[in-house]
Amino acid sequence: MNPLSGCKTLCVLFLLAVGTTISLPAQTFTTIANLDGTRGQYANASLVQRADGNFYGTAYEGTFRKSGSVFEVTTSGKLTLTHYFCSRTGCADGGFPQGALIAGSNGDYYGTTSLGGANGDGTVFDVTEGGTVFTLHTFDGTDGANPFAGVIEGADGNYYGTTVDAGAGFGTVFKMTASGTLTTLHSFSGTDGAFPFGGLVQATNGNFYGTTSDGGDYTDCSDGCGTVFEITPGGTLTTLHMFNNADGFNPYDALVQGSNGNFYGTTFAGGTGTNCFIGCGTIFEITPSGTLTTLYNFNGTDGGNPLASLIQATDGNFYGTTSGNSVTTGAAVGTIFEITPGGTLTTLHNFEDGGGQNPVSALLQATDGNFYGTTYNGGANPCSGAGCGTIFKVSTGLGPFVVTVPTSGKIGRKITILGTDLTGATSVTFNGTAAAFTVVSATEIKTTVPAGATTGTLQVATPSGTLSSSVVFRVP
Repeated sequence: MNPLSGCKTLCVLFLLAVGTTISLPAQTFTTIANLDGTRGQYANASLVQRADGNFYGTAYEGTFRKSGSVFEVTTSGKLTLTHYFCSRTGCADGGFPQGALIAGSNGDYYGTTSLGGANGDGTVFDVTEGGTVFTLHTFDGTDGANPFAGVIEGADGNYYGTTVDAGAGFGTVFKMTASGTLTTLHSFSGTDGAFPFGGLVQATNGNFYGTTSDGGDYTDCSDGCGTVFEITPGGTLTTLHMFNNADGFNPYDALVQGSNGNFYGTTFAGGTGTNCFIGCGTIFEITPSGTLTTLYNFNGTDGGNPLASLIQATDGNFYGTTSGNSVTTGAAVGTIFEITPGGTLTTLHNFEDGGGQNPVSALLQATDGNFYGTTYNGGANPCSGAGCGTIFKVSTGLGPFVVTVPTSGKIGRKITILGTDLTGATSVTFNGTAAAFTVVSATEIKTTVPAGATTGTLQVATPSGTLSSSVVFRVP
């Protein structure tokens, strides 16, 4: 099997071919920008919030070299090209980014390209706050190839990620230092999983968790239905679950650890839904020890074939997207949904009602409380007949909050706090322990983990009220 045949890009093409329709009431949904090809097209990764309150994103194709881009977009929809890939001789800076950027603790942003680089096998790159792109590592096949997901920053300050090819032939898990020195932690063999298209999440226990789209037990699926795995920072991998089609097939994106300590994710296909050609997909919960529960089976009329990971919002519920709907009539356009930890699903927006089509990336809950996301196709500007894609906002009435970069740190570590309307802040506390701080702007505060701080909620007192962090800040 060619691992690239399972990628989000080709899955979208498949969905466009099969056709779907549903009609569900829309929520407060706004298209804030339409990609146009010159600044990128086919956005298949989630956005990341910058310190200035704007967002960085990546587009898979478009721009001058047709090899994708990094772009910046404001909350009001002003779109700016930051970098176009294959801009350097031999495409040394990479091309065709599939994964999302992440904010590093040093103020830069980090991402991957699925192709390009000196060997054509993809890269890991660094984007400065000012928009300059540096190539940190070029894959050569022996250390992995074709990273489709972005990297994450571990608690140790190193970066961790996956490639879908090379290694032993079925993809790898890697660790990379901030200077670009890469170590392969694990090469998948097929029986322990194959083709990890999704990225990693570091759990509160310090280990990493992820999925492979194929591999595992080959009894129920010709190439294996996919797996959930745990891997230690030292590279010891444990397969926690092998999907069997009935409980899902092809998990394509990362897990998210919920506030209860369990992990939540999606499968593109499989499950009990019968209105999709290969199954409509599922939403599942899995414990750190590997006990899996199917929370929801899509049936086509409520959406289908989710390609993206979930996020847990400040209300405790999970939010996500499906890339398609049923296969009865109409076009495969996708949905935005909310699901409770108990498995009750509500469709928030049906893209058949407008605003683009085929969302294949996770949502971002920005510090203003709203959700922002991208669609791979659709919008006001045509690209290959399917539309160049869009950037949208969904408002559900959730209030503002703050996030920390990073989300954990020892006493004395420098921390950046992102938020909205932070001007005039009067205090910053780590689980009740006061910290010295500097207000940089209305969207950014600099602070340091104070002596006596313990794991808990970070809070910022402002003239308009107290803002709490969206996740618990961990003090090792």
